[in-house]
Amino acid sequence: MNVLLLGSGGREHALAWKIAASPLLTRLYASPGNPGIGSVAELVKLDIADHSAVAAFCREKKVDLVVVGPEGPLVAGIADDLRAWGIRVFGPSKAAARLEGSKGFTKDLCAKFNIPTAAYGRFSDLASAKAYVEKTGAPIVIKADGLAAGKGVTIAMTLEEALAALEACFEGAFGVAGAEVVVEEYLTGEEASFFCLCDGATALPFGTAQDHKRVGDGDIGPNTGGMGAYSPAPVMTPEMTERTMREIIEPTMRGMANIGAPFAGILFAGLMITDQGPKLIEYNTRFGDPECQVLMMRLKDDLLVLLNAAVDGQLAHMSARWSDEAALTVVMAARGYPGTPEKGSVIRGLEQAGGEGVEIFHAGTAINGGALVANGGRVLNVTALGATVGEAQKKAYAALDHIDWPQGFFRHDIGWRAVEREKAGAYPHP
Repeated sequence: MNVLLLGSGGREHALAWKIAASPLLTRLYASPGNPGIGSVAELVKLDIADHSAVAAFCREKKVDLVVVGPEGPLVAGIADDLRAWGIRVFGPSKAAARLEGSKGFTKDLCAKFNIPTAAYGRFSDLASAKAYVEKTGAPIVIKADGLAAGKGVTIAMTLEEALAALEACFEGAFGVAGAEVVVEEYLTGEEASFFCLCDGATALPFGTAQDHKRVGDGDIGPNTGGMGAYSPAPVMTPEMTERTMREIIEPTMRGMANIGAPFAGILFAGLMITDQGPKLIEYNTRFGDPECQVLMMRLKDDLLVLLNAAVDGQLAHMSARWSDEAALTVVMAARGYPGTPEKGSVIRGLEQAGGEGVEIFHAGTAINGGALVANGGRVLNVTALGATVGEAQKKAYAALDHIDWPQGFFRHDIGWRAVEREKAGAYPHP
């Protein structure tokens, strides 16, 4: 098969690395890609926003499957347009991608189909939103309705913080994404990421992970796109997984089909495991980043076979096998992130950092004058496998010691919840 992968981040490098290992693969193209992706794929220059140009490339190169990595093109309808030109695509339709593209749409879907989630209100003007927040009180959660690169959510512990977040949204801090705001009840519990591979009718459980959103050690500071992750998530026991499928995923699949937008692609449920059970925080309609990196390290099956089954509506006949080992990834970010990152600094030592059970996935990197340089906020994902989360953590941080990049930083406590459980003998399952 000839495959075109769209995207340029750490998620896409992990997907490219896994797809490249498939015996089904003839050629793997990637656009725009990054230097890491370029080690396993042929990089091509395409304007991903120009869907007809992407289709023309697919026809010229006889591409058998397009895999869409990031959410932006999906919300813009690239899957619909390519399918209209007869090109097979892994990724949801524009109508189905609203599950990520509009938080309000997802909340209304939950209300209509009785899917457990936080109580909420939707607002398109500041005065109404402020009145709701002042009546409800803090802590409370403020979310820009649209896509905001993982930065449109404020967990406000005080009323003042909540009101400031509302003002930022309506004053344009997140552009059109903040023109409407969702205000949610503050949920307490433990967060988990739950993935399903979907073909419109069948949802196949596809791994669990736990992300670390805050920029600083001890889960402090502003939210980021994710500073690290590990898989599996201990809180997602077999019982919790079964409840999540029954109470959240399956009603969502039925609901989307009911409204004429069946979901096919990766359905990524951000969950809060509360005293009452799993509740949906939000949906994403693509692999998480950096969760994808740890999932690809643990997946034992041929990813390309599974993606084809999803595209062809054959998931009812498929299963996914996972390594008993745990995987953990640490994000190296450029100084200034999640604000304005410093770009252009030289990164050395990656050859020494790699090794058995360790992969370094590139996110925001580029080549300048023959040197590898930082070219984004999140720059590298140092990822390791181990018999336990603690062992994977040690391997990842040992690899980090070999990377020479003074302008980079990372959290030192990725995986802390799972490691504490392991020390207490309470890690429930591989």
